[in-house]
Amino acid sequence: MEAAVRWFTRNHVAGNFLMLAVLLAGFTTWFKVRKEIFPDTAFDALTVTIPYPNATPEEVERGVVIPVEEAVADVLGIKKMTSSSSQNGGGVTIEVEVGYEVRDVMDDVKTRVDAIDNFPEEAEKPVLEEIVITSPVMAITLVANGADETTLTRMAEEMKDELLAFETRKKPTLMEFIGNALAGEPRITKVSIAGTRPYEISIELSEERLTELELTLGDVADAVRRYSVDLPAGSIRTDGGELIVRTVGKKYRAVDFADAPVKTLSDGSVVRLEQVASLIDGFEDVDLSVKYDQQEAMVVNVYRVGEQDTTRLAKLVEEYVDWKNSQSIEGVTLGIWNDQSELLKGRIDLLARNASFGLLLVLVVLALFLRPSLALLVALGIPVSFAGGMWLMPMTGISINMISLFAFILVLGIVVDDAIVTGENVYSRIQGGEHPAIAAWKGTHEVGTVVIFGVLTTVVAFTPMLGLTGVSGKIWPNIPLVVIPTLLFSLVQSKLVLPAHLALLGPTKTEEERSQTRWRNFAPWNPLRWIFFLVEGLFWIQHQIASGLMLFIKKVYQPALNFGLRWRYPMIALFFSLFIVSLAAVGTGRIKFQFFPEVEGDVLSAKLELAQGVPFSETERIVERLEAAAHKLGERFQSYDGGPVVRHVLASSGTQPFITGFQPGGPPKATHIGEVTVELVPSVERSAGSEELVNAWREIVGDIPGVVELSFKAETAAGGNAIDLRLTGTNLRELDEATLFAKERLADYVGVIDIADSSRAGKDEIQIVKLTRAGETLGFTLGEVGRQVRDAFYGNEVQRLQRGRDEVKVMVRLPEEDRRSVETIEKLELVSPTGERVDLGEVAEYQFGSGPAVINRTDRKRSVKVTADVDSNTNANEVVGRYTKEALSQLSQKYPSVQWSFEGEQEDQANSMREIGIGFLGALIIMYVLIAIPLKSYFQPIIILSVIPFGLIGGIWGHALLGMNLSIMSMVGFVALAGVVVNDSLVMVDFVNRHRDDLGSAREAALQAGGRRFRAILLTSLTTFAGLLPMLAEKDMQARFLIPMAVSLGFGIIFATAITLFLVPAVYVVLDDVIRMGRWMARKLTGRKPESGVQPSV
Repeated sequence: MEAAVRWFTRNHVAGNFLMLAVLLAGFTTWFKVRKEIFPDTAFDALTVTIPYPNATPEEVERGVVIPVEEAVADVLGIKKMTSSSSQNGGGVTIEVEVGYEVRDVMDDVKTRVDAIDNFPEEAEKPVLEEIVITSPVMAITLVANGADETTLTRMAEEMKDELLAFETRKKPTLMEFIGNALAGEPRITKVSIAGTRPYEISIELSEERLTELELTLGDVADAVRRYSVDLPAGSIRTDGGELIVRTVGKKYRAVDFADAPVKTLSDGSVVRLEQVASLIDGFEDVDLSVKYDQQEAMVVNVYRVGEQDTTRLAKLVEEYVDWKNSQSIEGVTLGIWNDQSELLKGRIDLLARNASFGLLLVLVVLALFLRPSLALLVALGIPVSFAGGMWLMPMTGISINMISLFAFILVLGIVVDDAIVTGENVYSRIQGGEHPAIAAWKGTHEVGTVVIFGVLTTVVAFTPMLGLTGVSGKIWPNIPLVVIPTLLFSLVQSKLVLPAHLALLGPTKTEEERSQTRWRNFAPWNPLRWIFFLVEGLFWIQHQIASGLMLFIKKVYQPALNFGLRWRYPMIALFFSLFIVSLAAVGTGRIKFQFFPEVEGDVLSAKLELAQGVPFSETERIVERLEAAAHKLGERFQSYDGGPVVRHVLASSGTQPFITGFQPGGPPKATHIGEVTVELVPSVERSAGSEELVNAWREIVGDIPGVVELSFKAETAAGGNAIDLRLTGTNLRELDEATLFAKERLADYVGVIDIADSSRAGKDEIQIVKLTRAGETLGFTLGEVGRQVRDAFYGNEVQRLQRGRDEVKVMVRLPEEDRRSVETIEKLELVSPTGERVDLGEVAEYQFGSGPAVINRTDRKRSVKVTADVDSNTNANEVVGRYTKEALSQLSQKYPSVQWSFEGEQEDQANSMREIGIGFLGALIIMYVLIAIPLKSYFQPIIILSVIPFGLIGGIWGHALLGMNLSIMSMVGFVALAGVVVNDSLVMVDFVNRHRDDLGSAREAALQAGGRRFRAILLTSLTTFAGLLPMLAEKDMQARFLIPMAVSLGFGIIFATAITLFLVPAVYVVLDDVIRMGRWMARKLTGRKPESGVQPSV
């Protein structure tokens, strides 16, 4: 190492080229790395989806879900299996164990599922897919101004094709040109359409016409099936070549089926389909409505895939919308909805602004206590280190996001610590009269070992976050994967580049030389005398501050340290007492802990669910009420420019396509569900936070009778529901009662809101239970009766056509007005195997009943989820702790067959805390080894590691001072703080050891080392605090969830300064006392005399 440092001090050109290479690599990487608001949180899971048209949840559970569960139960790599059975189909979600590849598990699952041979005939082929969370960029709204559903749908499909093929037509700016050259031109690769119904051809015949022609719906379906067919018929080999023979008769439009022969009458005439049926080329028979600002609309969603850049894709979409609007579009208005790039740019600007101000403050702090040229050279390490960290981001799979950007701010003040120690040591040698070139390599080498190992211990402090799993494992590794490379590049910069620059410094000027310089600059004939006067004045101020600091060290700090070392045991007891009081404040709840703080967003959402079977009109009415309340919210709250805080409102009835996340088989569709999403102006343009707005929205809406679930959300990204309880059991009665008990007890706690459970009462049913005697006599079977009833109401599926990109079902059924009347089933005529027509009531018995709307299972047992949120004044962990102790213990006693467990945020919190705890213990062991090596001692690392807990004191009380809860973000700050404390303490102990041989006693060596290292320790603390000060003072609500991290490190580092300057020397001397006492006792026991001139060593 010494040879490399010496070589670079003699060859500053090499140092400059190394610095420029790193800066250029970081600059170019900025254009290539993907940019997103939050890190991707793809789950290691897969789903098996089995459509079972028109089946009830219980039929789905028995017929398809349980067979799949049993078939895959023993596949290796399955961590957890959950399933959901609802009307029309079911899905099984399989979470994969850590260490197993999702694709490998999926292959095994597919083999098992394909081998199942007892699925019901009506069940469709299972679909296996890996769960991939797509990242939306923005959406284009198509608002109907006179256009009908068909026109909107066709235009949405046309826009989807155009977007996938669209290329920019604008001349790029310089930065865009560089980005295109480095990362390629942006292309849109994933687009979806929301608010549309699948195409369907419906052939409808009335009971009267069927009776008149003596036909059944099945007969008509068979006739249509025979009419619409493509059939290969082989080939004819002739001397001239081979001819393919095939029948080409498949129909693709409703009108094409009109001529299909249905029946030949006795007189030879043929009855055509158009004579007896209504042919409707329309959409699937589901109730669905999407409105954009109270107008019918559809939505085209554009997504980012892989390494694509959100901001570049957004510009391309905006360009497309401008181009599309320039064309004449009748009856449709295009708009932009939920532009994620706007939020991303706002957060990048926020963090960049804080980083810039922090960098400026760091430079000012350095310049106040060091020679300005030296301060500039030390601060130069920040952009070099950041560029190095940026350069490695693609290699570590990290994106530009809010977490990774804040990691740069977190390390802003830390990254110059090694440069400060090196530069300050070199500067002291220059002040002592050494030539700058000699001082550069000797000063760097003198502190080289402890600085290197100090940085490595900080690196190790961050490594526990790399071992996190689950959702946390997708988010928090962004911090160490940014911090660690940045710190390593700072080490390279401080050991190779910085010495090359320090070697070029001129000698320190004497007071007489500075006076002569000022006199020359102040000469009357110099036109720039006032500028020189100002600059020289600043240099004079800096010199006075630096001199004042040295005087403070001599007159204040060293006497205080001397006093503390004399009373070292009471001083250590004082620090220990402060630590106990701080822990007690957290343990008693005076300072609360919240695992994941709320993340400010620009979108509010409301999820609605009514009782199964309610009319669609009732769902629409309540959705309109939510929508109207959202517009009133915009009138109540205003942005800074005086406009409403609400930009747009998107309301969906009959579906929940935007806020339900990943759903096997796509977003749910049912007449009793809906959602409303509200786009707000950016947070920088309003004073009200999203939490305040969502509470006001809830208040405006008020209580709505008959609602099964109505939940409001305000965060952009969070760990899910604050309370997420899973109940499982085999006794269904006890499970239902336990669910009700769990909800009732949750409602007893103040601040708990939006309590809901996943169990739902199903729709009222008409259940055909058995045949009558007459039915049996006529040759009916229960299956045949069920099929004819199914043909009448659900329909007989003739075939599925591929019309362009769309799969179109051809259905034969009764007219819509008959299918919507209960009277129809009472007079429905069935045809017996012998050809007789009889009413349903004559051949079968039926009854009215109900069943569950959805059946959930966890690891092959019935399960129910009970969920709730808490308001901003309530601590979720406190509620969960009391609820577990007070309510769940009673639940276990009352319902012994029911098991409970927390999932979601609580499960992730427990796992993360356990993994961090285990990881940090391992990190402490490695840190001990790394400290022991440069100190060449087994005992001295204990001095340094023992002060780590005391570093928490400042951070804990910083949260109390600012009225903040501790959170996982606070813990990240504490990790960084531990690294800084260890780094500074290591340098302090190393200098004590260096002076020990010269000064004799440990106390005197600690006193001198404290004075010698005061400036470097103060500078590392002040630069760290200065780098975080803009974030601590930030008022933008988007930064709210990041501030606890800055509080832990910023306030903690202030207290850590006292730890390093007072506690570390005191512990050092106390350990020396212990060793002296041990040696004295050993001499007493052995009778040996002490060796003269030998000082005991710690």
